[in-house]
Amino acid sequence: MPVFVTKNGKLKKISSQAFAKEKDLQSLVEQNLDELFGMHFLATEYTTTFGGRIDTLAVDYTGAPVIIEYKRNKNDNVINQGLSYLKWLQVQKEEFFEMLIIKKLGPEIAKKIQIDWKNPRVVCIAEAYSKFDIDTVEVIPMRIELLKYRNYDGGIFSLEPLGVSEQKAKVVSDVTLVKPTTDLTNGGFVKASIETMELFEELKAKIFELDENIIERETTAYFAYRVTKHFAEIHVEKNSLKIYLRPVKYNDPDGKVDKMPDSYRWTLDRRIYVNSLDDLPYVMKIIEESYKDTL
Repeated sequence: MPVFVTKNGKLKKISSQAFAKEKDLQSLVEQNLDELFGMHFLATEYTTTFGGRIDTLAVDYTGAPVIIEYKRNKNDNVINQGLSYLKWLQVQKEEFFEMLIIKKLGPEIAKKIQIDWKNPRVVCIAEAYSKFDIDTVEVIPMRIELLKYRNYDGGIFSLEPLGVSEQKAKVVSDVTLVKPTTDLTNGGFVKASIETMELFEELKAKIFELDENIIERETTAYFAYRVTKHFAEIHVEKNSLKIYLRPVKYNDPDGKVDKMPDSYRWTLDRRIYVNSLDDLPYVMKIIEESYKDTL
């Protein structure tokens, strides 16, 4: 999609440009993982025992291991490469990844990260993808995310999720998460009342209306929502929903948003509760502000 700058009521197209070196894209992403994705950088060109090298190894704020691969030209089969590295990662012991986090981030940060070993992510970054790439992602039931980048004159850089793969992830989540309200077997729903379950489904539907590329991720403790970065985390309680949000100065005239202590060092360190359907309009405005902070 073309990008324009406005000046005196006129639009001028900003030209895209290639990186001087292929490594420049990787270095730019690695130096800005927190800003781009809400991730901690762990390693670059990490050598595996399979004989290959993972371009970028990271861990996201939910504790999920992340493999990032870059498609430097149209012939690169970056998805198969990422899947090969994912297979290698899954046969390693969790303790291996724990030690890597401690070594890179230090024990203080490491003890705040609960590794989600069951939900690793593969993130692919490229200027464009072929139909073969998209078809491959659509049929593989794994966490593969395709992101398109553009590098523009004037130091402007954009990164956006490819709609097809993101929509697929959303559909998979919907199939997994929509359960009959009489069967509260999910860890996050065991203690929830029928009314709270209905409240959650209503809130979830409104969140998906914000952006077609929103991804929902379920854990045993909460439901997380993101585009490229997380913007909301919903904890389902017996009679209410507890929502954690990004550190934004919210338009909160009723003073419903709480700030968590700095000592927690949480990425989502603002909290708000939903107790009834009447709360949804107010809370959705707050959630939308958190979502916009990721754009």
